[in-house]
Amino acid sequence: MCLAVPGKVVEISGDEATIEVAGISQRANIGLMPDIEIGEWCLVHTGFIIQRLSEEEAEETLRLLREYIDAVPEMTGDRQGDRGA
Repeated sequence: MCLAVPGKVVEISGDEATIEVAGISQRANIGLMPDIEIGEWCLVHTGFIIQRLSEEEAEETLRLLREYIDAVPEMTGDRQGDRGA
């Protein structure tokens, strides 16, 4: 499964931006979105900013991702076989 994650642009340096995703900073290439600006929300996929988002879209997407992670035991490692003997 491929997944693009919403993040907020907090810094831009050359062709890279620092994106904050759920409190974690990561670097992303802005080559596909060279007009992205600090403070904007975007989708990041495989290290590239691929789309601009409104804050509302980003928050809704993050909410849905959290809901999915909470609902799927494999995402948290809480599988029946992982509990030991």
